[in-house]
Amino acid sequence: MSAKGSLILVLHAHLPYVNHPSSPDFLEENWFFEGVVETYIPLITMLESLAKDGIKAGLTVSISPTLGAMLENESLEKKLIAYVDSRLALLEKEAERAGDREPLAKTVRLYQRVYEQAAELLRRYSGDIITPLKQFQAAGQIEIITTSATHAVLPLLPRPEALRAQIAVAAEDYEDRFNRKSSGFWLPECAYDRRLQTYLKLSGFNFVFLESHGVQFGSPSAPHGVYSPYRTPNGVAVFGRDCESSREVWSSRYGYPGDPSYREFYRDVGYDGDEEYLRPWLGGQRRPLGLKYHRITGEVDLAKKELYDPDAALERVEAHAADFLAKRMAQVDALAANGVARPVITGCYDAELFGHWWFEGPAFLESVIRRIRQDRLPVQLVTPTEHLNSCQEPPELEPELSSWGEKGYFDPWLNQSNDSIYAPILGATERMVEMANRFRSHDLTHVSSRALNQAAREVLLSQSSDWPFLLYIDSHSKYAGDRVRGHCRNAEELLSQVLEKRVDERALASLEREHALFPRLDFRIFSSASEF
Repeated sequence: MSAKGSLILVLHAHLPYVNHPSSPDFLEENWFFEGVVETYIPLITMLESLAKDGIKAGLTVSISPTLGAMLENESLEKKLIAYVDSRLALLEKEAERAGDREPLAKTVRLYQRVYEQAAELLRRYSGDIITPLKQFQAAGQIEIITTSATHAVLPLLPRPEALRAQIAVAAEDYEDRFNRKSSGFWLPECAYDRRLQTYLKLSGFNFVFLESHGVQFGSPSAPHGVYSPYRTPNGVAVFGRDCESSREVWSSRYGYPGDPSYREFYRDVGYDGDEEYLRPWLGGQRRPLGLKYHRITGEVDLAKKELYDPDAALERVEAHAADFLAKRMAQVDALAANGVARPVITGCYDAELFGHWWFEGPAFLESVIRRIRQDRLPVQLVTPTEHLNSCQEPPELEPELSSWGEKGYFDPWLNQSNDSIYAPILGATERMVEMANRFRSHDLTHVSSRALNQAAREVLLSQSSDWPFLLYIDSHSKYAGDRVRGHCRNAEELLSQVLEKRVDERALASLEREHALFPRLDFRIFSSASEF
């Protein structure tokens, strides 16, 4: 059956850079371990299963440079393997505790398969899961794109040098990691302002994704709403996010993840279990351990949640996949009836939604892909590059200021809970620009160049969107505040040491080891000259 329309599914994979090599058990590193086991490895396993059956996935995956650096970090790889082994050891005890009590024992067996699968894949690729993703891209199964260097909310950076640095460093990082240029760029938090066009074009990016009102309020008016790509005045293609398909998958209240049969995220054995029994896994404090034995049940207190049944949950997955596709086909028919020829529906999601937050998400995603391919549905799953290569030249559009954050602009990242961090961030950025301009043509000693490059890393890391967001939601807020202040302090100190010719090589080496990303970073990227 010929396709009436196209569906683009974008999974944005990002975590803030967290690496503490001197600590054997750092709480915030668990964000990374959980993401790998619950989202990234299930994604790779799904892609392997589809490829084995001759089914093309056609997904678009955005991998942030900070996540990519962590996936290639040997210290974190060793800790990740230890994390998986520790969960397998706990699950042996949990299997004994559960006995033959169903469905508890069934769920324990499910977790054993999840962690055994993770251990097997990590062994197969020697801890490097970038390799299979590169292979899937080379085989045409997926398209991998990048985002800004440290996932900064770009419109909140007033200095053009900072915008260029965040975008250009990301382009270089992607090429080093994937041995090709990235066609697309994920705007962090879909945050857009008109200044970005210049730097996206300079770094060679062909397309971006915007929140729906960034397209709908653009000029001239978007003739097909968000159901067609457009081109900015300098030629960067723009895809608008479809809120309807996003809400069905994303919303815990109105979407599929809130189904009573699905696993309850907020009840974890790390809080439920006997503290003495769990002591070897708790690290001295109550924390989530990733083993969750209850289902959503309904709007009841956590203590009243009923036990999870994996088989019942999978039945709902199949029903929801069928419903999702039926709604997309109805959407395409309605758009065609209103004069939109071969509309494209763009669904954008955080990758961690699938598996980490919504445990059944990878199974849902696989079912959607299989149904499209095997049933030859009239909605074709494509990547952005495939769509742009097959469609007519998109009409020109000047998009409007926007983001996908609460209230549609930048409220979550700039408000009374986090505004205090911007003075040091902007101050360190200004100083970095000043020093880059001062030393860009100097014949520097090796240690001075290292110090300036490390100062540039520290400035980039201070600009991450994760720190103000964690302060806003009051989660790990002390850690977030400490990270911002620490990066700014490090940058200021390194710049002063270079100026005063007194670089502390031991402290510099320590920072280079802890913040080991962007190995080819040149501080001159922060200079005001367009070329250096």
